[in-house]
Amino acid sequence: MILSGSVSQLPTITEQSHTQVAYPFDEDFTIKCEARGNPQPTFNWTKDGKPFDLLSDPRIVTSNNSGTFVIQNRGIINNFQGKYRCFASNVLGTAMSEEIELIVPSVPKFPKEKIEPLDVEHGDSVILHCNPPKGIPPLHIYWMNIDLQHIPQDERVSMSLKGDLYFANVEEHDSRSDYCCFAAFPRLRTIVQKMPMTLKVSRSNFIKERKPKLLIPPESAGSSSSVTVIKGGVLLLECIAEGLPTPHLSWVKVTGNMPKEEPETENFGKILKIDQVTAADEGTYQCTASNPMGRARHEFHVHVEEPPQWLKKPEGGVYSVGTNLVLLCEAIGNPEPSIQWKLNGMPIDSRTFRGRISTREISLTNLQLQDSAVFQCEATNKHGTILASANVNVLNIAPLILTSDGENYATVVGYSAFLRCDIFASPAADVRWTKDESIEPLSTFRYELSKNGTLEIKDTKKEDSGSYACWAANSVGKTAITANLDIRDVPDPPEDLQLSENQNRSVRLSWRAGSSHNSPVNESIVEFEENRWEPGRWQELTRIPGNDTTAVLSLSPYVNYQFRVVSVNAVGRSQPSKPSLRYSTPPAAPDKNPENIRVEASEPNEMVMKWEPLKPVERNGPGLEYKVSWRQQGVRTDWNEETVKKHSLTVRNTPTFVPYEIKVQAVNDLGSGPEPNVTIGYSGEDFPDAAPLGVSVNVVNSTLVKVYWFGIPRDRVRGHLRGYKVSWWKTKSMLDGKRHHPEKHFLTFVGDRSYGMIPGLDPFSEFHLTVLAYNSRGDGPESSPVVFETPEGVPEQPRFLRILNFDKDSVTLSWGLPKKANGHLTGYILQYQIINETHEVGPVSDVSLTNLSTLSWRLSGLSPSTKYKFYVKACTAKGCGKPITEEGLTMAQGTYAGIYDGISTQGWFIGLMCAIALLTLLLLTICFVRRNKGGKYSVKEKEDLHPDPEAQSIKDEIFGEYSDSDEKPLKGSLQSLNGDIKATESADSLVDYGEGEHGMFNEDGSFIGAYSGSKEKGSVESTGSSTATFPLHA
Repeated sequence: MILSGSVSQLPTITEQSHTQVAYPFDEDFTIKCEARGNPQPTFNWTKDGKPFDLLSDPRIVTSNNSGTFVIQNRGIINNFQGKYRCFASNVLGTAMSEEIELIVPSVPKFPKEKIEPLDVEHGDSVILHCNPPKGIPPLHIYWMNIDLQHIPQDERVSMSLKGDLYFANVEEHDSRSDYCCFAAFPRLRTIVQKMPMTLKVSRSNFIKERKPKLLIPPESAGSSSSVTVIKGGVLLLECIAEGLPTPHLSWVKVTGNMPKEEPETENFGKILKIDQVTAADEGTYQCTASNPMGRARHEFHVHVEEPPQWLKKPEGGVYSVGTNLVLLCEAIGNPEPSIQWKLNGMPIDSRTFRGRISTREISLTNLQLQDSAVFQCEATNKHGTILASANVNVLNIAPLILTSDGENYATVVGYSAFLRCDIFASPAADVRWTKDESIEPLSTFRYELSKNGTLEIKDTKKEDSGSYACWAANSVGKTAITANLDIRDVPDPPEDLQLSENQNRSVRLSWRAGSSHNSPVNESIVEFEENRWEPGRWQELTRIPGNDTTAVLSLSPYVNYQFRVVSVNAVGRSQPSKPSLRYSTPPAAPDKNPENIRVEASEPNEMVMKWEPLKPVERNGPGLEYKVSWRQQGVRTDWNEETVKKHSLTVRNTPTFVPYEIKVQAVNDLGSGPEPNVTIGYSGEDFPDAAPLGVSVNVVNSTLVKVYWFGIPRDRVRGHLRGYKVSWWKTKSMLDGKRHHPEKHFLTFVGDRSYGMIPGLDPFSEFHLTVLAYNSRGDGPESSPVVFETPEGVPEQPRFLRILNFDKDSVTLSWGLPKKANGHLTGYILQYQIINETHEVGPVSDVSLTNLSTLSWRLSGLSPSTKYKFYVKACTAKGCGKPITEEGLTMAQGTYAGIYDGISTQGWFIGLMCAIALLTLLLLTICFVRRNKGGKYSVKEKEDLHPDPEAQSIKDEIFGEYSDSDEKPLKGSLQSLNGDIKATESADSLVDYGEGEHGMFNEDGSFIGAYSGSKEKGSVESTGSSTATFPLHA
């Protein structure tokens, strides 16, 4: 609360800087400290706990009545680095800021040094040290060559968190003379480079296979280590190992559960990362480096700590002389924070302090004016310091009313009114309110006085308007202010309605306004009631703006009026006035004719004319009728006329769909209305009686055709042409020549047009197609069927892809026929590429197979212990379809191959192989006998492994598109191998496609739905993929 200048106030820090970096490219650096108080505070500073004179250096610029200073960036400014604290003081006490650290960074540089080349043998482990210079974080480290190309990193070669480059085992191609470490400091806009390093790898005479050994943490650290992380921060645990073959890193949490969301791993699994650390992340984590030769482990005991946080801050306030003071200060943290109390920025000496002081509490009894002070509480642990201040103001002053005198308030009857009286006083003031000339305080149940002095008057009434006074008094003195309250309400209803200046079609209405109740009338509403057509129903006639009390009213003939008036102000509408005397206007001929004249017909040889009838006040006299006139447009003939009382007329035996001119005129006993306007309407429609001619089909691609036709003549439409319908049905497949049961499909093309696009057709098939016109009545006759054929398309996916056999450098793949061939198959394309867990992919290798009976293939020359993705797609002369995919891991290459080579020549091994062969022959004989006797086999499995093309075709015809495997999208995003599938070459807009059973289609013109085959759930390259993991030799 900011008080007037007459009240003394302790200093309060209102703005301060926090940690600041003096960047070399800035012109100056501002250290802020602002405070308020009465008297105006003076400022002084400390640096690293010692007094700091702002006048000690000419590069420091200060401001009047402010603690803020600016350091100009001239010369050497390293001596300004340190921790600053601002103190704002006046006669009552001293406020203290939090510590402000100013960091003056030096320009980071790598030392000039001569780095000896490293000579190692193939398979050795190597560490290239970066040792980046110190600088302002963040620090980004990059390993590149002299041409600024990044050094490739993977499980074998990777960079540690400190920036060193680790080789789990070196290969000959690692030799180079330009390994460069670059350290980037973005906040300093600086990148520095270490001298290039040379690594020479020579061929070894033997393979240095060995089990993993941890380099980070080093073996010297033991089997476990402790890690401390701050709550809410990021936990990074790092394990880097050497060994041959290259070790694989994995992580588990030994105590407790891993977080619900699987933690990230970075740097090829060598770093475990947990964001937003909580207490639940505390525990023991274990990393394991493994290869076929063995394993190495390390445990991290993670402790979660946190900087101090407030449980309870000390709260100051205004105290009167003689009262007691208790300040509480509690904080939590890990480690538990220490608490230090300060008085006006200085540590409190318990020997001289007259109150009681403990770790979490300060108390003072019988406060006096000289006890006014700023108390500070600081909570500190190794992770930080927090500061809270409490201003204790001991005052002895008469009440000050902060609300202005003579304030005006307004409210609406029935609502509450709030009259403010904000008071500052010490000791606390006694507050009371009075009304008008009375000296008795307001005390009924409708009055409520809040602690801040505000008076609430509940459920206000008109008599609550008036002048109020707020009185405040304490032992030092008293004072008062006044406030005015207006209670507003809707106006009272107008009175004394008078009619004058009587005319056939007008009259003057005058009235006397009622009380406005403190809110002026801004509008008057005149309403009328007539007792001939709708007795008792009041309707609005006109509105008169402002506070006028007379108006000339425009009237209709043949109406027996009476009037009333409603007044409106900002609060609302008054009750209506009492009605005026009745006033009758004489009859007259109609002033207007019916509107919205239209023709409706449900039968071909009739015409129903309809219109909106006149309202009662528009009749103008007795005997209202409607004179209807009609004649055929463009035919010289007299008007047909008929007078009716209702608002419709039916004319029968009209020609089908012929335009008529129609007029409807209002007539009453006193004459006719004005000459009516002519409206054009059509007699009833009939079905079109002609079929479109010249129907032709232009084949766009294997699933899309464009149909053309000649529209039927206008006189054969026999109604409003709504559009054309194209129907088609498949008659046979060109692949096997089999006839199909006709299943009709149709698309609707709205409007008068002569072509349309038909998408979603089956490739390599024969179709019949017809076109008809339709109007509002219905469909006309179909055209003669047109026969067309769709060309070959690309096949659908093969039904399955399996890996039947695997080795360290080869796999055998088996696949099924495509779900739909969509043409004569010309062969298969088999593709494969290396993939890994970081979603990086290797180049694609292709194998083309032109033998249609080939449904399996052995791939050789693969890398051992490597994850591959395999693709198989079927092809026709049109191109290749979508691939089906499978993933697998080749076997690891170890020392076992040599062992197998040795034992294959041993006699016992040859004998064992002969026994196995004999047993296999016996089992095959049993299976053959059981098969001849009708033994049971898995038919589905047999079909999948060796599909019969003819049986598969029959199955397609009967059951349609069938798949027994879910199509799951590949995790991650791999490059598309489906480059053979192209969009339609047609440039027609979407308007060319009709509306029918299926409204969505793919870019190639095929529908998403019944026409397109099973809907893909994943991306093109990943459809139907699954993962088969092959075991490694252990």
